[in-house]
Amino acid sequence: MQLELWIDVVCPWCYLGKRRLEAALERFDARDELTIVTRSFQLDPSAPPVHEGSLAQMLADKYGSTVEEAEARQGQIVELGRESGIEFRFDKARPGNTFDAHRLIHLAREQGVATEVIERLMLGYFSEGLAIGDPAELANAVAEAGIPLPEAAELLDSDRFAEEVHAEMAQAGQLGIRGVPFLVLDGLSGAQPADAYLQALEHAWGERQAA
Repeated sequence: MQLELWIDVVCPWCYLGKRRLEAALERFDARDELTIVTRSFQLDPSAPPVHEGSLAQMLADKYGSTVEEAEARQGQIVELGRESGIEFRFDKARPGNTFDAHRLIHLAREQGVATEVIERLMLGYFSEGLAIGDPAELANAVAEAGIPLPEAAELLDSDRFAEEVHAEMAQAGQLGIRGVPFLVLDGLSGAQPADAYLQALEHAWGERQAA
């Protein structure tokens, strides 16, 4: 059974959802029968490669709030992150365009290291100050997760997988996906609790076995 999970690597709820889904899978007896395929989604396709200024200021400008309000929301996410073993360091975050990151994830999928690369990119962005739109930093990060540095650099110097990323984002639009994470499994959206993911997995698996 294949599950499709739409994410953006700069979405904190996607990182939380990913960790909670992984926790649910640890308790799911048929986990070896599942394949999870991540799909590309960009929260801001028009973002510059590297955004100057703090993430809190960027979010405040985007949503018409104050920096203090943005930081308060970030504080709530920090607490949720601790429950899932994530150290959110929004003060270090260096936002930017995620298109190249998604292209690298496609390469990682081809090479069988998508899980490792996604985790490395999210850890880098949310905890270590990785500039998510900087090609050199991206290449070095994924090299630590299984993609040889020359291959990552070559991809980033080309337009390889650009069509595939655009196609997945178009598919998200056709499915009516407006926010991520979005799991194509009973249409679950948002960072659900692990128990909710587990219940959905068991329901879908039961229906598959009965068919």
